[in-house]
Amino acid sequence: MKQSSGWGGKLQYGFMLAAMALSAPMAWAQSADPAPWQLNMGKGVTHTARMAWEAHMVALWVCVVIGVLVFGAMFYAMFKFRRSKGAVAKQFSHNTKAEIVWTVIPIIILVVMAWPATAKLIAMYDTRESEMTVKVTGYQWMWKYEYLGENVAFTSRLDRKSDEVRQSGAVPTMATDPNYLLDVDNPLVLPVDTKVRFVITSDDVIHAWWVPALGWKQDAVPGFINERWTNIEEVGVYRGQCAELCGKDHGFMPIVVKAVSKEDFKTWLASRKPAPAAAPEAVAEPAPAAEQAPQPEAVPAAQASTGA
Repeated sequence: MKQSSGWGGKLQYGFMLAAMALSAPMAWAQSADPAPWQLNMGKGVTHTARMAWEAHMVALWVCVVIGVLVFGAMFYAMFKFRRSKGAVAKQFSHNTKAEIVWTVIPIIILVVMAWPATAKLIAMYDTRESEMTVKVTGYQWMWKYEYLGENVAFTSRLDRKSDEVRQSGAVPTMATDPNYLLDVDNPLVLPVDTKVRFVITSDDVIHAWWVPALGWKQDAVPGFINERWTNIEEVGVYRGQCAELCGKDHGFMPIVVKAVSKEDFKTWLASRKPAPAAAPEAVAEPAPAAEQAPQPEAVPAAQASTGA
C-alpha cells in the first residue's frame, strides 16, 4: 500500500492516534463478554479474574515505560548524532559498569513483578473455606456437572439449534444466531457471592474447562483431579469453551455458567433433586395364637347322628 505523504498523511496519522487514545479508557472497563474492537482484556466478574487483570496491567505499564525509554534513547541517538550533522562513528570497548547496570536493573524489575504475581497465583489455587463443591468431568464432547453432597448431576452439551445450524450448511449471523456454538442445553447454575470449589477431571482425553469471565481455565486430565475455585459477584450468563484440542468436535463443546441469587439457586437445586421414594404401606400382622378366640371342638359325625 502506498503511504500518504504531506499534511494529509500527518492528519490521518494524528486522527488514528487520537482515536486510539480515546478508545483506550473505554477498553479498561469491559463487560464479561468480549466487545468488537476491544483493546484490553476484560476484568471479569470474579475476584480471580480481577487479580489476573491487575497483574496484566502492571506488566503492560512496565513494558510501556521500558519501551518509551529504550526507543526514546534510540531515536534521540539516531537524530542527534547523525552523519549529516558531522557525527563520526566510534569504536566502543566493554564497559563493566554499564554491563552491571543493564543486568541488575532487569533483574530488579522481574523480582518486583514476580512477587505480587506469585501471591496472586497462590491465592487462585486456595480452595479452603469453600461453601460448595462442583465436580466437572469432560467427555467427548460434552461436560458432566455433579453438585457433590446434593444428589444432583446432569450433562451439558451443544444446544440443538446450534447443532442443526452447523450441520445444515447455513451461514449464521449475529442477528439470527448471536450465540452460535456458545449455547448449551443445560447450563451450570451457580449462586453469586459464594465460594465454589471445582474438582475437574476427564473420562477419555484431555479437555480444558475455560470461562473467560471467571478469570481462569483448568485442564481436565483423565486419572487426575485438578482444583480451582470461583466467587461470582454479578448475576448473569457467562460463556466459555473447551480450550484443549480434544478431537473432531472440539469446537462444539461450549460452556455456559448461569449465575443467580442464593435464593433462586436454592429453589433451582431443590427442583433438580429426585423425588423422595414413597414409604411402603404398613401391613397388619396377625394376632398371636394365645390371643385368638377359642374355637368349638368338632363333634364326630356318628355321635351327631345318634344324639349321643
